[in-house]
Parts: sequence; structure tokens; C-alpha cells
Amino acid sequence: MADWFAQTFAWMAWTWQTALLFAALFATLAVMTVLAVRRPEAERAGVLRIGTTRGDRLFLSILSAAIIHLVWIAGGGASVLWGATLLSFVWAIGVFRYV
Repeated sequence: MADWFAQTFAWMAWTWQTALLFAALFATLAVMTVLAVRRPEAERAGVLRIGTTRGDRLFLSILSAAIIHLVWIAGGGASVLWGATLLSFVWAIGVFRYV
């Protein structure tokens, strides 16, 4: 199985970090789907004064995380991204709480 996987996806240059990112994204989408089924959501207006749902706030968080990481790389290099990741998590908590 591992040999088939390696041959089939060798052109993609997958790393364990890339696989972890996609696994986390799929897990997040699965959790959001279960939450939407079990606890239906209603739009709420936060500091932006626009109605947002959980999915909207998730999209804003993921998009913001990408921007935070790109700015972090541009400013200090890609050697230590833990700071950008921590900042992204704190930002996502703020987005889910206040937006």
C-alpha cells in the first residue's frame, strides 16, 4: 500500500507537513458539518456589523492564517513558523468570538 501511494503521488512532492495541513482541514470541515447538523446556526452580527455564520468565520480564519503566515515569512523568513501559527490560532479565536 505504501509503495502504491509513493508511486501514485510522487509528482506532488508531499511532505508530512502538507499531509498534516490537509488532514487538519478535512477534520475541521467534518467537525463543522457535525456541528451544523446537531446545532443549527443562525447568523449573528459582530464587530463588522454584517451577519456571519460559523462557516463564514471559519473561512475568514483560514484566509487570515494564510495571510499571517505569508507576512511572517516575508518579514522574518520561514525558519520559525511557530510564532505565526500561534498568532493565527489566537486570531481565529478572536474571529470566532467577536466577528
